[in-house]
Amino acid sequence: MTKILVTGAAGFIGSHLSKRLLDRGDEVIGLDNLNDYYDVGLKKARLARLEGEEGFRFVQMDLADRAGMADFFQRECFQRVANLAAQAGVRYSLTNPHAYVDSNISGFINVLEGCRHNRVDHLVYASSSSVYGANTRMPFSEHHNVDHPISLYAASKKTNELMAHTYSHLYGLPTTGLRFFTVYGPWGRPDMALFLFTKAILEGRCIDVFNHGKMRRDFTYIDDIVEGIVRVLDRVAVPNASWSGDAPDPGTSNAPYQLYNIGNNNPVELMQFIEAIEKALGKKAEKNFLPLQPGDVPATYADVDDLVRDVGFCPNTSIEDGVQRFVDWYREYYKT
Repeated sequence: MTKILVTGAAGFIGSHLSKRLLDRGDEVIGLDNLNDYYDVGLKKARLARLEGEEGFRFVQMDLADRAGMADFFQRECFQRVANLAAQAGVRYSLTNPHAYVDSNISGFINVLEGCRHNRVDHLVYASSSSVYGANTRMPFSEHHNVDHPISLYAASKKTNELMAHTYSHLYGLPTTGLRFFTVYGPWGRPDMALFLFTKAILEGRCIDVFNHGKMRRDFTYIDDIVEGIVRVLDRVAVPNASWSGDAPDPGTSNAPYQLYNIGNNNPVELMQFIEAIEKALGKKAEKNFLPLQPGDVPATYADVDDLVRDVGFCPNTSIEDGVQRFVDWYREYYKT
């Protein structure tokens, strides 16, 4: 049994990860501040699935609580940490920038300090495909430079990667960052496209289709994502012996630091995604075509070769199957 802290345990990915770790016999302490960025009732319902499980405890706390986090880490003595708590959302960052500084930067430094001072074996943390920003070379690779974010959310995630590297370099803390690519599935976030589209179509409302439908996303099903996270948690980051400062590789280091893309490696046209939702619902969508939004990118496409090589990552859920599973969950949860 491994004692693992999962921050953001009431969130979409965090709750699924917690369940997976409990199923294999780990002890999981889940932390979340249960903020009202979206429906707190949904977050509590996710937690309710975990709270009856042997080996699970929940702690309500904000990552930005410096003293509380320091005491929490010292008291619990975690072996590994999966930091999935963050203020999410590209669009929200355009109007609420301070929320991203408080949670994603101030909160993350408290996680790093907790790991540093309490001998955590491995910190795995959520980064994002949004760090690729203005990059257009496809597929996106961890070995590409990512110095041109186009939203504060993306900038906060790039900042996390830089902060993690500093702690890996200075204190030998093994850290691995995972750049998530458009995760979807049951218990998903209400601000994500699949949730928004499903709700609107069932209610007979128009759906907003940005960039006039000319979007491509590397949609990745939640079970595939969680399997990848678990495998990465078990593979403690090590220095890259061939790393050179003369030609620095952004994805690795001479410190115990690693970055991985975690995506489906199969971008899907937005209109194909909508067709899968329509098929699962048995109902056509009314579409409102709009231009690209500020901070958004027209396409994402993950190069996952490193993750496949190192941990055997193998996403195998089709869009059709994944969307159907989400729709089945949605209908059951909301009694529609």
